[in-house]
Amino acid sequence: MQKNNIVLARVFFVVAFFALLSLHHLSYLFAALITLWIVSFPKIAPLTIRVLRSILIFNLGLSLGYAAMALWRHETPWEYLFYINLKVYVLTYFVFWFFGRHSIVRLMGFSKDLSYLTTIALSQIVSYKKSFEDFRLAYLSRGLRLKDKNPRFIARTFEYFLEKSLYDADERTLAMKARGFFRD
Repeated sequence: MQKNNIVLARVFFVVAFFALLSLHHLSYLFAALITLWIVSFPKIAPLTIRVLRSILIFNLGLSLGYAAMALWRHETPWEYLFYINLKVYVLTYFVFWFFGRHSIVRLMGFSKDLSYLTTIALSQIVSYKKSFEDFRLAYLSRGLRLKDKNPRFIARTFEYFLEKSLYDADERTLAMKARGFFRD
């Protein structure tokens, strides 16, 4: 029974995701959004905050660039910008809602390679998140206010993450080669 639930969850995710991608009218997007809000009712606010935090900077940058180009061409960008940003919000909300209910590792369990790659990616996320939190707490423990940012501390933190990512990339590549992912 458990295996059937995982298969159904995989099928549901793929079908629902592509169905949401195929929506091209604002009214359908709003209907999908309201449906998502209904099925995630007690968690609407936390999910919305999470979604907005994850897409805000990227969408803002793209939207400003698109608006500037459209206005330069004497076109009105607002309807399209509203549509595309709503679509990104709905898709991101769906993904966060879905993976809040289902384990991504178990859903990728149909493929040994995908399961392994998902585990590697998630372990890196957890590792970087822990390192970031350690740096944040170290920064706060020095009693510095955000307006008194120490450029040297920030540069060292950036340097640490750059070196860590290069080292981790080498280690992951070696581990993947040892497991037969690359055929050189």
